[in-house]
Amino acid sequence: MSGNNIPINQVLLLLEAAKRSGVSSEELLGECGIDAMLLRSPDARVSKRQMIQLMLAVMHRTEDEFMGFGEGRVSKPGTFSMMAHAVINCATLEKAIRRGIKFYELFELAIVGRLIQTQDEACIRFISHREVSFRPYVLEAVVFLTVRFLSWLIGQQIVPKRINLDFPTLDDGEYASQFPCQVHYKQLHCEIVLDSRYMQMPLVQNALSLSKFLRSSLEELMDGDIQNASLNAQIRSIISKEFGNNFPDFSVVCDKLAMTPQTLRRRLKDENTSYQEIKDSIRKDASIYYLSKPELTIDEIALLMGFSEASSFHRAFKKWTGKTPSAYRQELLASHN
Repeated sequence: MSGNNIPINQVLLLLEAAKRSGVSSEELLGECGIDAMLLRSPDARVSKRQMIQLMLAVMHRTEDEFMGFGEGRVSKPGTFSMMAHAVINCATLEKAIRRGIKFYELFELAIVGRLIQTQDEACIRFISHREVSFRPYVLEAVVFLTVRFLSWLIGQQIVPKRINLDFPTLDDGEYASQFPCQVHYKQLHCEIVLDSRYMQMPLVQNALSLSKFLRSSLEELMDGDIQNASLNAQIRSIISKEFGNNFPDFSVVCDKLAMTPQTLRRRLKDENTSYQEIKDSIRKDASIYYLSKPELTIDEIALLMGFSEASSFHRAFKKWTGKTPSAYRQELLASHN
C-alpha cells in the first residue's frame, strides 16, 4: 500500500469480502471509477486513491469498518474513532497500545493483540483464536495500519527492529518494501518487534489534532506524512534532536520552521497550544521518563531538567501533574511491577 498503485488482487479480496455481506461488486466498482475489465488481468493495478475510495465505499455499504473481514464480527462505523479517542490522552505509547488492545478485546475478534515486553524489546503479537478467511491478507493490513497509527500518535515514523509473519510471502517483496526494516516470513508468530525505547515516548497528538485526523484517517494511515503530523510534533522533534534538555529561543524555532513569529504563534493557537505549553509538556514527559529510572535521584532529575534547585522542580512538577515527583515515582514504579 505504500506504492503509487495497488495490485488488482487486493481489489478482488476486498470485493469478495464485501460480497459475503451482500454488497454488489459492480456497484462498488462503478462508485469508485474502477473498470471491471481490470479484474480479468492478474497484472492490473488501480490507483491508491481508487483503493481508498473502494475501502470507504465498502465500509459504508456494509456498515462495517472491518469491511467483511471480521469473521462474523462487525465493527460499526465510528469504532476506530472511539478507540482513537480512548487512547489519545495516554501519557506514553505503551499505555496507548495496552488501552487499544483492551478496547478491541470488547469485540471478541478472531485476531487479538498482545504486548510482550523484555528489557530491550517490545513485541506487539497478533494471535488468531480461530480460522480466519484471507488471514494472511488481513494480518498484513493489520500490521501495516498498526505501525502507521502508532507512528502518527508519537509524531514520527516508527522503525521496527523487525516484522515477523507466520505465513509465506504473498508477493515478490512488495509488501515488505513498505517498511524501513526486515520483514521475515514463515516465522513462529505474527508480530511487530520494536525497540523498547518507543514504549516511554509521549504521544504528541491531542484531541484537536485527532479530530482533524479522523476526517481523513484512512488516507493519513495509508499515505500520510507522519513526520508532519502537527507543528507540535515538529517542534518536539527539533528540540529533542538538536537541543536535548535545553530549549531554544522562540525565534530559533521560527527560523527552523521558516515561519515568522506571528505565523507560528497563530498556527500553534490553531492547534490549541503555545510554545510555552510545548516546552512544559516536554519537561513533564522527560521528567516522567527519568522518574521511571530508579537509579536516578530526584535531585539528579531536577538538574537534568534544567532546574538549579530541587524545590523549583517539585513546584513545577506538581503544577504539571498534581503530584510530587516522589509520589508520582512510587505510582509509576508500582505499575511496572
